Amino acid sequence: MSLSTLATPTVDTVGQTAASTAELLKRGKIRETAQKFEASFLSVMMQSMTAGMKTPDVGGGGAGEDMFKSLLAEEMAKQVSKAGGIGVAAAVQKEMLKMQGLKE
Repeated sequence: MSLSTLATPTVDTVGQTAASTAELLKRGKIRETAQKFEASFLSVMMQSMTAGMKTPDVGGGGAGEDMFKSLLAEEMAKQVSKAGGIGVAAAVQKEMLKMQGLKE
């Protein structure tokens, strides 16, 4: 076997590489989707936790605070999910991988 034969990928090797690249892309999309789902779940939970809270008259945010409360909850939820979350993303990801016929 010559050196040029070893350096040139065969059709089978190229097919396997393309398949593994496609699988990695699919796994990445699944992970991203699971994290987005968890962030959405956490956002709803955080909004409901703070729904009844009143801001103090002195030093409170007024109308502006009320307008941006949902955005704050959404951003906090994204950060919690990105930092590891509460386990919802992992469970969703596991089920999505199973549905796609991929192993963990």
